[in-house]
Amino acid sequence: MRINLVMIVKNEEKSLERCLWAAAPFVDGMILVDTGSADKTVEIAQRMGAVVKTFAWVDDFSAARNYALEQSDADWNLVLDGDEILRAGSRRELERALAGRQGEWLGGLTRYDSYRDAEGVSVSASVLPRVLPRGVRYTGPIHEQPAGNAPCYVVPLIADHDGYLDTDKGERNLPYLEKAVKEYPEDAYYQFQLASTLRNLKRLEESLPWFRGFYRLAGKREAYREGGIVLYLYTLLDLGTAAHLDEAAEIVEREEGELGDWPDFCFVCGLFYMKRVLSDVARYIALLPNIEACYLKCLRIGENPERGGVVGTGSFKAAYNLGAWYEVSGQTDLALQYYRLSAKEGYGPAVGRLNELT
Repeated sequence: MRINLVMIVKNEEKSLERCLWAAAPFVDGMILVDTGSADKTVEIAQRMGAVVKTFAWVDDFSAARNYALEQSDADWNLVLDGDEILRAGSRRELERALAGRQGEWLGGLTRYDSYRDAEGVSVSASVLPRVLPRGVRYTGPIHEQPAGNAPCYVVPLIADHDGYLDTDKGERNLPYLEKAVKEYPEDAYYQFQLASTLRNLKRLEESLPWFRGFYRLAGKREAYREGGIVLYLYTLLDLGTAAHLDEAAEIVEREEGELGDWPDFCFVCGLFYMKRVLSDVARYIALLPNIEACYLKCLRIGENPERGGVVGTGSFKAAYNLGAWYEVSGQTDLALQYYRLSAKEGYGPAVGRLNELT
């Protein structure tokens, strides 16, 4: 079985050497297509033994990816970006996984993304179709995806991605996404990506029509639907008016049966019930127990990185929010119990509250 690393790159000198060193044990060859670097990207790639080709940028990520894939003669192609670093693993286990299924399917890489938020740095997990059998090509000018309907199954590859810490690609991607939603007005995926990008750029009101369009159009089997709904809910909670909370309430009620076994959904529901009660205590006081119930359910479900979501919603973040809930409700012993549970996993805010209380 031959496996090649296939990449498109541009100005990746900061992380490319780490990326190639980490990927080398899993692959037989490395093919990099440069789309116009002005730094030492090409020099680094050649020094690391990669075959380097050039491709004139045509404002289409799929075109570049497909040109790169056409340069490979491997049975399977591992597709990475220059700021994705594979964790140590076994080539033998990867081959065993790839040989273990019949028919056409895509290998799912589990990626952990570090990003900045109000708490400092958080991490989210997602499974991405990045190990492609020979002949599979990409479609879409931006946020490109493998063409076709082949299923994606997790394979033993884990990558860490910290590119969001140093760069914000939202402004770069925005014109591509605005063009895509005009060309494909019924494509839920592009509406989701545009909504997510606008949210990340703090343009919350502008993102809402696109979240609504995504929610209307996305089929229940779409892999991005769950995460999109949770981002939609966070956006409504961040805006926080009575009308936005009413909209969130409808979504929570509608999706609880489908998403109620996912900690990320239960976590945002806990935040929703808190905001709902605080918006009008007399009217919504009966919802008060739902806050505690949501976070307890998060802990019962636990972490499930293969399903994606924010790391901690099934563990230390939920435990911390429970501690905060018990603290403000005067149940100090329970607050300490859950702060300790959260602090055991190194969660800074929990450590801080423990220090304050003890």
